[in-house]
Amino acid sequence: MCEGVGCFTSSRIDFHSAVVIVVRLRTVLPAGAVEPVQALSASAVEDDSVTDYQAFRVELKNKIAHVAINRPDKVNAMNAAFWSEIVDIFQWVDDTDDIRVVVLSGEGKHFSAGIDLQLLAQAATQMGSDVGRNAERLRRQILKLQSSFNAVDNCRKPVIAAIQGYCIGGAIDLIAACDMRYSTLDAQFSIKEIDMGMAADVGTLQRLPRIIGDGMMRELAYTGRNVDGQEAKAIGLVNQTYTDQPSLMAGVFALAADIAAKSPVAIRGTKEMIRYMRDHRVDDGLEYIATWNAAMLQSADLKVAMAAHMSKQKPDFAD
Repeated sequence: MCEGVGCFTSSRIDFHSAVVIVVRLRTVLPAGAVEPVQALSASAVEDDSVTDYQAFRVELKNKIAHVAINRPDKVNAMNAAFWSEIVDIFQWVDDTDDIRVVVLSGEGKHFSAGIDLQLLAQAATQMGSDVGRNAERLRRQILKLQSSFNAVDNCRKPVIAAIQGYCIGGAIDLIAACDMRYSTLDAQFSIKEIDMGMAADVGTLQRLPRIIGDGMMRELAYTGRNVDGQEAKAIGLVNQTYTDQPSLMAGVFALAADIAAKSPVAIRGTKEMIRYMRDHRVDDGLEYIATWNAAMLQSADLKVAMAAHMSKQKPDFAD
């Protein structure tokens, strides 16, 4: 049964009273529910390990962290556990030196259908009679949900999204926070919030213009229309498309392995410079990279890379 924001037309939820609330409001877990498991410490995680989460499956192998949304029976809809666990996971990624790159995917036939409709139903019941207090509560909740995807965006390691099937509503917010996106040809992208009477509020409108351009972002945000994998590649939303999910995952993991083989200091420095330039002038960026590299060029990785190049061998960088 479809649970995501893209499937809202089949729901019996009364959205009229929750138009301002829905799509992004995280609620407390119901009585008796198990709290999300905290991410393991860096020292506790080794290759092939799997951590226990309600909404994710997480593995670490060959310096690649595979973070998979793991609710395939619910079209990987984003429930309450999802929003808290993703913060813990990416904090673990950031803190674990053995991780050099992240692959973010969705289990089953679809990447994610967006917000879990059960959250919308719960949200509508939490409003009181005072507009001011309702607004204050909603603002805090929206900011908290934004922080979930900020954790992905702020991660020091590159994050690669592998997308198949539905990528709707909140899923667009999520992939916009990733470094790169790849999809199957039959993937379906949609900024669905507009069809629910609201504006996307967790990052799509802020991050997507830098990826696909302002005009195209406006068209998709105003219409909510579907974009398939072929068009997604044409507009720059994804870097490459694949015929099916197995070839998608093979291609993405090959790319991740290539990145993981590079100097982690150089990769992290490159990502920091790219992120810095989103909000600064060219001269600011040049000043920043000069200061940054004044320290980083003294890293042992530079000597390792040069020695490997001279000897025509593959470099082996420390974490």
